[in-house]
Amino acid sequence: MRKIDKTRNDLVNQPKKWLVTGCAGFIGSHLVENLLKLNQEVWGLDNFSNGFKRNIDIVLSRVSEAQKENFTFFEGDIRELEVCLSVTKNVDFVLHQAALGSVPRSISKPIDSHDSNVNGALNIFWASHLNKVQSVVYASSSSVYGDSPHLPKVEDSIGKPLSPYAGTKLMNEVYADIFSKTYRLPVRGLRYFNVFGPRQNPDGAYAAVIPRWINQLLKETRPTIFGDGKTSRDFCFIENVVEANLLAAISPFDEELHQVFNVALSNQTTLTELFNLI
Repeated sequence: MRKIDKTRNDLVNQPKKWLVTGCAGFIGSHLVENLLKLNQEVWGLDNFSNGFKRNIDIVLSRVSEAQKENFTFFEGDIRELEVCLSVTKNVDFVLHQAALGSVPRSISKPIDSHDSNVNGALNIFWASHLNKVQSVVYASSSSVYGDSPHLPKVEDSIGKPLSPYAGTKLMNEVYADIFSKTYRLPVRGLRYFNVFGPRQNPDGAYAAVIPRWINQLLKETRPTIFGDGKTSRDFCFIENVVEANLLAAISPFDEELHQVFNVALSNQTTLTELFNLI
């Protein structure tokens, strides 16, 4: 039996209480859906700065009536400590996904990115410590590798951040490490690489390439590929991210209470190859 299958079975047999921040977003809504289908009690927090109510509606349409009863939604902001203290009370595990994503947005609005991504994460860590949460899993990013030229990307070798967004995610990792050592908070970071899948927003200035291109092609508009098309990315399907979060939350901690893991396919796809595949 795969470890993830055992983890799912264990959760079904011994349900836990979870908080998913950013629950109305792309990744957050998939986490909520999977947890509800495992008969877990789930609290969701979102301020709809990135997420959409329709994502929650879709999730609730895909679970049973009994599972719907296990979900409680809170509209609130991680930048408010009192909100974080309230939603982490009596929670077993926190999956912290709420953030202002996008490198371009962070360049145009660095103060907003810092406020949400750093101050918000700090509030979640502090509230989780005060409320004695069993473990916290937070969303980091492959952007923390910055100017490091090394391939493959290995967790203990990063470069200098190249954007305010990358800086905020690196600060998440710094604070997580501090909280593990100072407050003994069990916490794991997941460095996401170009996650894609259903419910990913195809619209807006900061849309990811896969949903944007699919949307353009459905409208019979040819996407623009900048450069020679040889730029490559590691694209990772959403279900891999869900499994990584579950394993990171449940797996026992040893003496090292803060760990960071890549969540990726470990395979490169050029933009030209991606276009042809779509």
